[in-house]
Amino acid sequence: MEETVGRAFRATVRLGKTVGLSFATLLYLPVLVFTVVATALVVGAAALPETVLLQRRIAGVKRRMVAEATGEPVGEAYPPLTGALPARLRTALKDPGTYRDLSWLALHAVFGWAVFVVLIVLWYFGLMLDGFWSGTLGRRPFVLPLIERLDAFDASWSRAFLAPSPEARRAAELARRVEQLTETRAGAVAAHGAELRRIERDLHDGTQARLVALSMRVGMARRAYDSDPELARRLLDDAQDQAEEALTELRHVVRGIHPPILTDRGLVGAVRALAAGSGLDVTVTDEGLETPTDASNAGRAGARAPAAVEAAAYFVVAEALTNAAKHSGSAGATVRLARTPRGLTVLVRDEGRGGADERGGSGLVGIRRRVAALDGTVDVSSPAGGPTVIEVELPCVW
Repeated sequence: MEETVGRAFRATVRLGKTVGLSFATLLYLPVLVFTVVATALVVGAAALPETVLLQRRIAGVKRRMVAEATGEPVGEAYPPLTGALPARLRTALKDPGTYRDLSWLALHAVFGWAVFVVLIVLWYFGLMLDGFWSGTLGRRPFVLPLIERLDAFDASWSRAFLAPSPEARRAAELARRVEQLTETRAGAVAAHGAELRRIERDLHDGTQARLVALSMRVGMARRAYDSDPELARRLLDDAQDQAEEALTELRHVVRGIHPPILTDRGLVGAVRALAAGSGLDVTVTDEGLETPTDASNAGRAGARAPAAVEAAAYFVVAEALTNAAKHSGSAGATVRLARTPRGLTVLVRDEGRGGADERGGSGLVGIRRRVAALDGTVDVSSPAGGPTVIEVELPCVW
């Protein structure tokens, strides 16, 4: 009997939450009526998307309650209410989940009152009848277990209304995917603009200034050639040095656009060269990425990734090693490049102090933008005390 009372009490607590939520639903109904009237009069149409969002939140509370009671989560698939007001209105009105939630809210408001009354009746007769039937006669109780059944019924019918249909789930996933692609495209455009400004700044402040000085040196040497050949020779020597420096800076700018070493030596060779010049003791391992020596091997183990993917992987490693050298305090790092059935995996690990923060200007934001432009993912783990692990997944077709 005690076990039965305990189960009935726990079920009553859950049903009590249902009753409380149904009372809250009654407070939502005047808001809904006001929104309908205001939308019909056009002047209050802006309230409709906000009311639908409130409705989704109430339904979300019930989903969490059902998940806690049954141990199985209840799915949620809503298209995002974003954009201008007309677009938000169309999304809210065309979403089947809006009407499913509305139907559930109406039934739940009535169901909550019924549960309140039924609970009082069941506990009143249960304590009397089951107390005599089970406590005195030693029989199995039959009234209090009805509370558990009522709790199970509450969870089952709510799940039936609140779980999204397959069509709604697919539509919501498609909408989220479009929103994600829009965000990544905006990030790619911003990164591209920043890269163009960097190239323009490098050319203006570095190469262009050296070329102007070079032109001036050549002009001065030309004018001094007849009157002072020694001065002209020194000016030409200076001009040659400046020309070499300008060429070095141009190569640096070109490497920032697309490193030629990637074309010449492939990703593995380029990363090994990058590691050798990083100032750290870097171990580079690869799985199935060595450049094939025979064109007939294309498409098999060793085939190269697309140029854009290789460039992104190269810059990820370059930025990660630069961060490790500047901030980690570690003397070494590990780089792993691996071919997977769905793309390319890049992992950079250092045993430094950790605590990498994207808000600290550590270059992680740039890594995320570059990877997001290729629909990839970035996972950063950097607890205080280390290690720092940056793992990047770049999708591609081999």
